[in-house]
Amino acid sequence: MVTGASSGIGAAVARALSREGAHVALAARRSEALREVQAGLDQQCGAAKSLVMPTDITDRRQVKSLIARTEQDLGPVDILVNCAGVMFYTLMKNLQEDDWERTVDVNCKGALNCIGAVLPGMISRGRGHIVTISSDAGRKVFPGLSAYSASKFFVEALSQGLRLETVGTGVKVTTIQPGNVATDLLSLSKDVEALEMYGQPGGARVLDPEDVAASVMHALRQPEYVAVNEVLVEPRDEPV
Repeated sequence: MVTGASSGIGAAVARALSREGAHVALAARRSEALREVQAGLDQQCGAAKSLVMPTDITDRRQVKSLIARTEQDLGPVDILVNCAGVMFYTLMKNLQEDDWERTVDVNCKGALNCIGAVLPGMISRGRGHIVTISSDAGRKVFPGLSAYSASKFFVEALSQGLRLETVGTGVKVTTIQPGNVATDLLSLSKDVEALEMYGQPGGARVLDPEDVAASVMHALRQPEYVAVNEVLVEPRDEPV
């Protein structure tokens, strides 16, 4: 199951999984965009099944419905990839409180909802892999991204705790921590002052979504006794 699968990293991960022959449930809010991604999966790999399920991950009931439908149509969820997320450049003094709330709802509560929906089944089956797309901002706070960085620190702490609590259950927990990626996240920001100060391109070649998907696949391909806990992947010329 891949959340945020309608574009960007989520769509790239879905394509990578499908190429490996995995059945993939595609979740995001935009149903039309999801169906475009699904059409591409059908063309590249006819053997793997896919399911489109429009879902707002901030709504726990919708997430539970997503899991139920996925299990009914595709089977148990062996892999969850949490890709859904938002990022707003904003200065704390400018009090973009709606953006703060949206950041917490999607990046923090959304991840919790998805993990909570799949974890009991994974533990009962003795296997499973939970991968969450975090950020280099989960390791280092960047100016203009205070709330976003805080949400990614939350994701890292949540994943570390979950990793410790699931020792011996067969469940793996991985965070992928990308730097700048060529996605449409920057277009969400409305704080012009923050964008001018901190959101301008630095001139380095940034990552493509497929680069992040390759890191996800690296973690998933490991033998069952090998856990890749964290992957920090950066543009070469923007080291952290």
